Amino acid sequence: MIFLKKYDVIKNIRFGSFKFALEEASKRNLKIIVETGVARGKKKFLFFSKINWKDGMSTLMFSEYAHLVKGHLYTCDINQKNINNAKKFTKRFKDKVTFYLDDSVLFLKNFDKKIDFLFLDSLDGQHPNAAEHQLNEIKNSINRLHNRSLVLLDDKGIKTNLSAKYMVNHGFKIINETNKQLLLAFR
Repeated sequence: MIFLKKYDVIKNIRFGSFKFALEEASKRNLKIIVETGVARGKKKFLFFSKINWKDGMSTLMFSEYAHLVKGHLYTCDINQKNINNAKKFTKRFKDKVTFYLDDSVLFLKNFDKKIDFLFLDSLDGQHPNAAEHQLNEIKNSINRLHNRSLVLLDDKGIKTNLSAKYMVNHGFKIINETNKQLLLAFR
């Protein structure tokens, strides 16, 4: 996973968790990645968007991973502007990414493929219903997961408590934990 080195920058506070998750995904030969909440970037000047490492830039990392393993990234966001920015960041890998403008709960309810790697990062943690939202995301996707699937939950503690408990009760265990994220796998 040499390609990850370029993402190891001081402002990427989630890098260690992403690195662990993608290395585990590679070991498991996982190719179908589903992400809720695209990497938004941030505005520079009035018209230009640039990488925001504090945001994690997951869409960029996952798109490059999908390119390298001959997989595919399916990513969803409720905001067209966020999707447009993410498309700019991932243009080198555009044939490996499909973007959806939709509510993540509905997107996952209607997603019709098996999911190898699921990253839940929609609805920022400061929103009052963020934990319930993430729980509904996992409820709508759990039947598409399989015994090698990985699930990465963002905003640990703020919005992961309900979904992590639900997953543990459905046969998953936490295999990596940082102060920002939880990675779960089937037992």
